[in-house]
Amino acid sequence: MKQKVVIKVSLNDQKSRTKAIKTAVGVDGVIQAALQTEKNQIEVTGNDLDVVLLTTLLRKSLKYAGVVSVSVVEDKKEEKKDEKKDDPPKLVWTPYAGGVPLNVIYDPHHNPYQYQYQQDPSCSIM
Repeated sequence: MKQKVVIKVSLNDQKSRTKAIKTAVGVDGVIQAALQTEKNQIEVTGNDLDVVLLTTLLRKSLKYAGVVSVSVVEDKKEEKKDEKKDDPPKLVWTPYAGGVPLNVIYDPHHNPYQYQYQQDPSCSIM
């Protein structure tokens, strides 16, 4: 389940912003983290996020963190897949199986090319 979490943190300087991003990205399942500096919030998107762990780690590194909202993000890709399932599957017929025509029987002992050894006296190497 893909979630979007907004957490209010204290972003006073560049060092605290860097700490917030590094801490958020270090949690398992995080796909994206973005700062909203005007509102002093960090927006984290991910799969099966542990919101309590994320908030606790942000509190340890920044001294203040509070959860503003947690919401489920719906994927648009799933809707497109459902539309494709309505179409019947297309059958493709190929007259060849593995690059060999089906009506040709493969005989491993049949060699169409036979090597004939000839001694040529005009050869300069021999």
